[in-house]
Amino acid sequence: MILFKSKKTIISFILGGAGTVIMLIFFLLGPPKLLAKSEQPAFCVRCHVMEVAYESWIHAGAHRRKTCVDCHLPNENAVAHYIWKSIDGIKDVALFYSGMVPDRIELTSHGEKVLQANCIRCHDQTVTHIDQDRKCWECHRRIMHARSGAMETI
Repeated sequence: MILFKSKKTIISFILGGAGTVIMLIFFLLGPPKLLAKSEQPAFCVRCHVMEVAYESWIHAGAHRRKTCVDCHLPNENAVAHYIWKSIDGIKDVALFYSGMVPDRIELTSHGEKVLQANCIRCHDQTVTHIDQDRKCWECHRRIMHARSGAMETI
C-alpha cells in the first residue's frame, strides 16, 4: 500500500492521473473537427512524402471515389477504426517529424491484412468464389499507388 504524507500529495496524484487520462483520450480521439478533417485525402497529402501516393490515387479510376481511410484503416467497426487511426496517426507524425520516413513507403503486415479485408469487404459479391488468401494486388497490380500510372500486365 502506498502511503502519502499529506492530502496535498493525494490530490496532486489524483489530478495528475485525471489529467493524463484526459490528454490520452484527447490524443486518441481528437477534437471532432480534426477527426473529420483527418479522414480526407487532402489531410494525408499535407505530408510531402504522401504526394506521389495522392497523385496516383487521384488519377486511378474507380478508387478515386474512396478515401485513404476506406482502404488503409479497419472498417469493420468504429472502435477498431479509431484505435488504428490513432495508432497509425501517432506513428506517422513521429516518423515524419523525426525525419525517419523511408523514401519508399511500404505496407506493414498489419496494413496488408487491413487492405485485403477492405478489398474483400467492398468487392464481396465479386470475390466469393476465388481464393481470398491471395493478396488482391498480386493480380490487380495497378491498384498499388506506385504502379497506378503504369500499364502492367500479369
